[in-house]
Amino acid sequence: MDFKDNGTLSIWIYRALYGVVWLISLIPFRVGQSLGRTLGNILAVALKRRIKASLNNLRYVFGDIMSGVELIELNGRIVAHFAQMLFEVPHILRLNRTNLNRYVIFENEDALNQAIKKGRGAFILTGHFGNWELMSAAMALRFKTKGGVVVRPADFAPVDRLLTSLRSRFGTEIIAKKRAMKKLLAAKKENKVIGILLDQNVDWYEGVFVPFLGKSACTNKGLALVALRTGSPVIPAFSVRQPDGRYRVMFEDEVSLLKTGDKIKDIEENTALFTQIIGKYVGQYPDQWFWFHKRWKTRPYCPLPEDYYHPLDAEG
Repeated sequence: MDFKDNGTLSIWIYRALYGVVWLISLIPFRVGQSLGRTLGNILAVALKRRIKASLNNLRYVFGDIMSGVELIELNGRIVAHFAQMLFEVPHILRLNRTNLNRYVIFENEDALNQAIKKGRGAFILTGHFGNWELMSAAMALRFKTKGGVVVRPADFAPVDRLLTSLRSRFGTEIIAKKRAMKKLLAAKKENKVIGILLDQNVDWYEGVFVPFLGKSACTNKGLALVALRTGSPVIPAFSVRQPDGRYRVMFEDEVSLLKTGDKIKDIEENTALFTQIIGKYVGQYPDQWFWFHKRWKTRPYCPLPEDYYHPLDAEG
């Protein structure tokens, strides 16, 4: 069924989903995490080897250093982490400036403050790691500046509307990934802080192949391109679940971009640098990264599609 053509049904499904999220948000944060962990453990045991997408990725990366039992155990912890997120993300509806420290703690936030003071905008380098949705909402509350995040719209319209509602709750602009280049270039003029999740696979004509967790991965080159062109600071930020249930949002100092004068080389080398930073966190906390995505799907020498569009075409 095409939900774009059936607006009334789409609206009612959205309202039902929002209602479920609202009800989950009433569950105390720690209780919800416990429920999510239990649910995740049950799913991990019940499904075991059937959670193939993440398990295959784990084998691809760690197959030489982990046994089959260790890989399945790690896969179970990954499932448990994301089951907890199902109970955590709804708390964006309860989040405010007075209760922020119940959910997150910030580390080295001066790195972002200093970047904002430069008045050239800033790009947040991050990935599908920890609880990136909660981190984004917390940052929107914490820092008094215009912000945005680049996303790929969900295929199911009611879900996309729900996610947009949560993500924009505190004024964050939602920027569709396709044709986002103009808004990224405008971030400097408007002194906006734009979040970019740079850990997903892209088609070869949209990215460059760089090492990620020891394997060649096609990675979007857009951040390197726009950062080099605008001179806007790139600040890595990642959230890590703590033993007390809160998330520690860690900011790193501004990334020193590599500039050789060779445009192609600079894009490749800086994309590799960004990917290395993401890989560092995934390597330290492998159970908190979204392994279900087919990160290494793209291979070299793929055919150019008929509807190929390059983001630079929009610059005019």
